[in-house]
Amino acid sequence: MNSHQPSKERTQGLTAVGIVSILWGTTWMASKIGIKYLPALQLSGLRHIIGGGLYVIYFAVFRKMFLRKDQFLRIFMMAVIMFVLSNGLSVLSVVYMPSGIASVVGAIAPIWVVIISYLFQKKTSFLPQTIIGIILGFAGVVICFYDYFNEIREGNFALGIFFGLISSITWAIGALLTAKQAKDTDPYFSLGWQMLISGILLNLISYSLGDFVTINHLPLEAWLSVGYLVLVGSVIAFGAYVFALKRLPAALVTVHAYINPIVALIIGSVMLDERLTANIAMGTLATLLGVFLVNNSFRKNVS
Repeated sequence: MNSHQPSKERTQGLTAVGIVSILWGTTWMASKIGIKYLPALQLSGLRHIIGGGLYVIYFAVFRKMFLRKDQFLRIFMMAVIMFVLSNGLSVLSVVYMPSGIASVVGAIAPIWVVIISYLFQKKTSFLPQTIIGIILGFAGVVICFYDYFNEIREGNFALGIFFGLISSITWAIGALLTAKQAKDTDPYFSLGWQMLISGILLNLISYSLGDFVTINHLPLEAWLSVGYLVLVGSVIAFGAYVFALKRLPAALVTVHAYINPIVALIIGSVMLDERLTANIAMGTLATLLGVFLVNNSFRKNVS
């Protein structure tokens, strides 16, 4: 029975990756809808306060688990990296550019995982396939922006690109750290506290910047957006993401980035009337091919 356990865990992990791939692709649209009523950082903060609070309450009531002093610093650091920076900036990026395009920028996170692993872990070397994949991945993102060159020159579109890039880099850092720390503590307990802490921080930042609204009279569409982001994006998808990281290598788990942008582009086009041109389609495919080549060469390198 034990001989089948690795295969079973791999299947479970891949199933969780599939769930993450679809669900996180839909959250770009939900964020785009939410920022019509709430500032981006406040929207992200509200989502994480509620989602993280649910996790924390569960562990406190049913598992009698509470945050210890020796856990706080590590969890606080992860909250800043994964949620304040990565998730907060990803939501902020859709203020300045379409949700589908923002998802393509986020899709290069696996490339950053490999680059960071090479620079700091020294466990791998860059094969020709890796280099080709990196070039192709970034070139694909540039192709996606071809139809938006005027907006990039004249408006704040470039600011959205900048926020998206920082978000994808910090996500890659967080993915590597999460995979490492998942062996040391209950990852769901850690996830809940990370979300709760980051939610408080994001709301404080939004309030201090004067970019804050009262939530008493928000319309139903705003609450539906928040509710969807909490239930689907934070509770279900993040839970599946951590589940996958416990069973698969971080570079393999981040293959959800292959599917996220495709889902986001299609939903953004259908539901939000965002542009879906031949250039965007070709650029997205080039980016995803680049990500595949990088991931494939990375797995060969460390196997």
